[in-house]
Amino acid sequence: MNIAFVPVRCGSKSIPFKNIKLFCGKPLVYWSLLALQNSKNIDVVYLATDCTEITQVVNSFNFSKVKVYDRDPNNSTDTATTESVMLEFINSQKLSDEDLFLLVQATSPLMQTKDVDGSISQFKVKNCDSLLTCVRTKRFFWNDKNLPINYDYKNRPRRQDFEGLLMENGALYVSTVGEIKASQNRLGGKISVYEMDEYTAVELDEDDDWVIAESLMYKNILNRAKNPEIKVFLTDVDGTLTDAGMYYGEDGSEFKKFNTHDGKGFEILRKAGIKTGIITSENTKIVSNRAEKLKVDYLYQGVEHQGKLEVVKEICRIEGIELENIAYIGDDLNCKELLINAGLSACPSDAIEEVRLIPGIRILSKSGGSGAVREFINLIV
Repeated sequence: MNIAFVPVRCGSKSIPFKNIKLFCGKPLVYWSLLALQNSKNIDVVYLATDCTEITQVVNSFNFSKVKVYDRDPNNSTDTATTESVMLEFINSQKLSDEDLFLLVQATSPLMQTKDVDGSISQFKVKNCDSLLTCVRTKRFFWNDKNLPINYDYKNRPRRQDFEGLLMENGALYVSTVGEIKASQNRLGGKISVYEMDEYTAVELDEDDDWVIAESLMYKNILNRAKNPEIKVFLTDVDGTLTDAGMYYGEDGSEFKKFNTHDGKGFEILRKAGIKTGIITSENTKIVSNRAEKLKVDYLYQGVEHQGKLEVVKEICRIEGIELENIAYIGDDLNCKELLINAGLSACPSDAIEEVRLIPGIRILSKSGGSGAVREFINLIV
């Protein structure tokens, strides 16, 4: 059996509740668990935590392979070692010494399923006792005696001719249960190194690390994912095209604030041959006027909850397309079913948490009424 083990604690001095802080729109621990969930080689994933909040968040993912292990509070302190909680878990379970044990760290979200499967494959091919992941760094290092460690400064090598050094990136470690028992360590015996992409070197320990890692995640992983072919773009109104504010005049007249940049986005979509529409639970002349100004192809008002999904299915029948050809942006519970089923979904940065936690949703940097719709359009066109 191949077991993955992910230790996470409530406590974090540098970043409070770091393991469930949003990272690229999802709780940090989500990304490591997702990579393990999608691995063809992992049988079960144990998340070891002392934290009720973390348990609730992880259970909301509904990952079939993931189980929560309640770790001993004595192994959840600032001074407790990862080895201590590993050994606590192993000693509490009926495991075979031949079982493969992967220690995975939630603070390395750039690890992907390919790294999990590649590490296991190399572990078996190399017939080693343990394995760790590293990245190759081509930086020049010096010691505190003012001496170079890994190069001759009198003959400075070109980067392309320099082998560099392998640096531990802390993403994952592979061993057998028997080897861990024998060595009392995550590494022991004959050790092999699995080399990961250089950008995976970053670990999330400080606020600056967070900013850098999110940029790397978008550049190297998320933005490389293939987008479906979008043929119809649809949006909610309140909290999406508007800031969700309700404005009233002294005479009782109602106002809504729209964003001109969003309006330009609809023009861009038309020129790209993508049809547009508005689906909202509101039913006002204001929305009708805005829809006419935007020249949308579809306008549906007074539509609630699952009714939005049924409306879009009807649009699909009219256009002769599938739900995967639909792009939709919304911000609240009445948008949830449609956001889950659309081919490409997004929400403003200030959408409710339940929407922001939808798997695969694009969480935009702008808030509703402040250009979020245009930002989503720019991702499509």
